[in-house]
Amino acid sequence: MSESGSGLESWVPRTKLGAMVKEGKVVSIREIFDNNWLIQEPEIVDYLLPDLKHEVINVSIVQKQTDAGEVSRFRVMVVVGNFDGYVGVGIGKAKQLRQAIDKAIREAKLNIVPVRRGCGSWECSCREPHSVPFTISGKAGSIRIVLKPAPKGTGLVAGDVAKVILRYAGIRDVWTWSKGETRTSLNFALATYDALRKTYKFMAPTDWRRGV
Repeated sequence: MSESGSGLESWVPRTKLGAMVKEGKVVSIREIFDNNWLIQEPEIVDYLLPDLKHEVINVSIVQKQTDAGEVSRFRVMVVVGNFDGYVGVGIGKAKQLRQAIDKAIREAKLNIVPVRRGCGSWECSCREPHSVPFTISGKAGSIRIVLKPAPKGTGLVAGDVAKVILRYAGIRDVWTWSKGETRTSLNFALATYDALRKTYKFMAPTDWRRGV
């Protein structure tokens, strides 16, 4: 589902970075990560990644004990991405499903990260950014997932939840290995996101600026 830019004209930035983006002083989201600036407004992402899309990964009902008794709320997990090197995951809770989805989308945009892609498989030398550049692992709760470079045409050899996040990040070929309670969609998704986040975290700034 596509994220439109509606409402951005009336956006009044609350942070210095937001003002710089709206004034045209920052024109690339890569510039934000190069300078280690913190994104605190989802509109910043809307401005710089207008083709961002989202998908609901998981919906569940959680209960909270209050003085008035148990209150049920929806808990929604959403992934956002541009299918070209940027992905984010967010969780939202609300009494209404639509409100929970909106909260999750907002958080996912604030959590968006660049994903380094490459052709790290010894079986493939195409040098195109279709897989992960090296073996990387991610963890959330009891779940650990390992992403391994795969040659072009392999596809996403992963669980259904991991496939969605990898696809939104722009990864087309990868082998995965995982352990733990992988039926827990929330932690499985967070572990996959953690692994993708590390592809940028563990690369040199000079490599990122070269787009390696």
